[in-house]
Amino acid sequence: MHLNGKIRYHLHHIERCNMCGSDSSTHRILGKRLDQSQGMRPWKKSGTTTTVAKCSHCGLIYSNPQPVPENIQDHYGVAPEDYWKEDYFRQDDHYFRGEIEQFIRLRDFRPGMKALDIGAGLGKTMAALSKVGFDVYGFEPSAQFHERAISSTGFDRDRFKLGSIEEMQYPPDSFDFITFGAVLEHLYDPSAAIEKAMTWLKTGGLIHIEVPSADWLVGRMINLYYKLALTDYVGNISPMHEPYHLYEFSLKSFQQHALRSGYKIVHHEYYVCQTFMPRVVDYIIKPIMRWTDTGMQLCVWLGK
Repeated sequence: MHLNGKIRYHLHHIERCNMCGSDSSTHRILGKRLDQSQGMRPWKKSGTTTTVAKCSHCGLIYSNPQPVPENIQDHYGVAPEDYWKEDYFRQDDHYFRGEIEQFIRLRDFRPGMKALDIGAGLGKTMAALSKVGFDVYGFEPSAQFHERAISSTGFDRDRFKLGSIEEMQYPPDSFDFITFGAVLEHLYDPSAAIEKAMTWLKTGGLIHIEVPSADWLVGRMINLYYKLALTDYVGNISPMHEPYHLYEFSLKSFQQHALRSGYKIVHHEYYVCQTFMPRVVDYIIKPIMRWTDTGMQLCVWLGK
């Protein structure tokens, strides 16, 4: 057993890439990641580290061994205010609007189409989908997030369930639209999650996924800084502290997984998002990220 503050973990050794299946013994070791925010001088902080690796075949970034909490509520069983920033709770009539418009561009929309939000959080995406006419369902594994969502959205508990994707059951070919917005990087087995969601998707339906990009330019800059400081720390992922990211994905990760699992990539794009850099630096690197597809988030649309 492994203790990190009040959270007890067991360590799971990764033998194969979760997305492409290649042998982890051939993967590149990037460095180590602290169980807390690292800042500019992680070597001056005490704590537990885990090794960060990158698949040499598809570019998936992950920790090996992977620290798995005894209870998932140890990570996500916190008050929503302690997990999300204050502006997340503000009313936003445009929330998820871009994703809905992209769905309509990729497939004709008809009111009453069924949608599923996996890892629905506070129910904001479900509310946005319902507002434009989707017949919406969802589930959330955090008990505190789920309770807050039920009280704020008014969705019925049979429609908005408490539980993980491993526990959920829906009939095959149930949904026209399934979304994993900022979810897949938190799951210990993203490959199995995609494959299970595909069984719930109707033929011609679409799955929307947004994940941290393994090619993020700012991440590379941070790693270069650590390397020049003659240390083996890296800034990738955060398996033992918020936001508890376990993976970073490349487009090739999904391309290889699509070949293994029999789905197709209908569309993809990169979002620049925040850089966490000084504004003067943003003026330089944001255009570079747009031109080179090295933004923070990778968005893929999958179909079958």
